[in-house]
Amino acid sequence: MAVRLFVGNLPYDVTEAELRAHFAAIGPLASLSLAMDRDTGKPRGFAFVEFSARTDAEDAMRRLHNHLFKGRPLAVNEARARDAPAPPSAPRPAGPRPPSAADPSPEAGRDFGPDAAPRRRRPAKPAAHAERGPKRPIYKRAPGSVRFSAGDEDGDEEEVHGAYGARHRADADAHDPA
Repeated sequence: MAVRLFVGNLPYDVTEAELRAHFAAIGPLASLSLAMDRDTGKPRGFAFVEFSARTDAEDAMRRLHNHLFKGRPLAVNEARARDAPAPPSAPRPAGPRPPSAADPSPEAGRDFGPDAAPRRRRPAKPAAHAERGPKRPIYKRAPGSVRFSAGDEDGDEEEVHGAYGARHRADADAHDPA
């Protein structure tokens, strides 16, 4: 039965012939497919190698995993189906880990970092301040609309502020006592 291997961390300038020669030293290859980028046509950095014998595939994993190839350590593992989950990593014991000599603190059994600095709380506002009301007076618009005089067109009008800040224009001579 053929065994398919995933080969990762390949250099981006690798050719299929170089890869075939490197793995053929282990045993006869059933197939080799180098993943290429469809836009650029360059290798994507991984390949699939298939051996016809399981012993050859296991020998390739043992001998070539983390072995330098063109300056990069290869990652050689048995390929899994696309929808299959990743294999579990080394089992980790449940609960807090025991303190070690490298970490002599009493909190070494916890699985997270050091304690954060305590948060400072702001003092609560006094009740009288909360019920005080608005900080400044609320202005209401005077009833009616803002009036502008139809006065002269010669520019002798001035702007006058009325009650509650409403603006209106009045003739300059209406407000001039002279």
